[in-house]
Amino acid sequence: MDFQLDETQREIAALAAGVLGRESDTPWKALGEAGLLALAVPQRLGGDGLGVLETAVLLTEVGRRAVDVPALATLALGVLPIVRHGTPAQQDALLPLVTEQHEVLTAALSEPSQPLPSSPGTRAGQDGIFGTKINVPYAAEASRILVSTDAGVFVVDPAQPGVSISDGTVHLEGARGELLEGAEQDIRRFALAGACAVADGVLAGALDLTVKHVGTRHQFGKPLATFQIAAALVADVYIASRTLHLAALTASWSLDDNDLDTAAYWLAAEALPAVHTCHHLHGGLGLDITYPMHRYYGMAKELTTFVGGVEHRLGAIDVH
Repeated sequence: MDFQLDETQREIAALAAGVLGRESDTPWKALGEAGLLALAVPQRLGGDGLGVLETAVLLTEVGRRAVDVPALATLALGVLPIVRHGTPAQQDALLPLVTEQHEVLTAALSEPSQPLPSSPGTRAGQDGIFGTKINVPYAAEASRILVSTDAGVFVVDPAQPGVSISDGTVHLEGARGELLEGAEQDIRRFALAGACAVADGVLAGALDLTVKHVGTRHQFGKPLATFQIAAALVADVYIASRTLHLAALTASWSLDDNDLDTAAYWLAAEALPAVHTCHHLHGGLGLDITYPMHRYYGMAKELTTFVGGVEHRLGAIDVH
């Protein structure tokens, strides 16, 4: 299998790296102005008509720089399912919110003790939508939330009565939404593929930062990289990073449930410990709030929680 990016994907990565590498107070708006929020949007709406893999390339670059933007929420959890399953009218109404107004979309998929369930307990009927969703990324900022229920995925306006949001938890008490027909399984697949793509970038970025540090930091007159234990620890992180990269790329390319579960397991099992090792190799510098290491650790922890943790992901592999 050829894991090399094609020319278009390399151009996306380079453009994203350039935009995110600039000092900007509004990186989300900058991504939109560069056209990067429209990668998967149909050409009839001014987008590029590309797919999951191109979106994953962008998400990886976001993770590589640990930039706090709602890319996973908006693109993987919002744009991709709307493009694949939305009617033309739904696409016309929802996608320009992202491409023209740079608003945030997200999805409410996980429930208490149920990370990303295939059979949600949230109920939808004639009396509305009832349930509690947890670990909803950028819930407070979203203009629309895609909610998984026992009757399918509904697009919900969080400003309506019947929706309350607190610390990433969304409570629904009779909320109304519009059905996104047929999106039940794909939205979970997009969520896992997107999370793994971001984690791929997070680990690669933390590794790059660490390699530069141990190569320039001296102890006893020698670079830290020349000490055997430091070199061995960096090698362990490199192995974890490359494995997650291949797993994440495969999952985004195939969207096969087995590939997605494998990649999500590697995320849950390896990303946070590997970033912890990078923290350790930085010593006290890694704890400095003005140094970016803490952002990588925070994102790795959030992504691990989002996919359900290592035991849950291992159980998902066993099921398949």
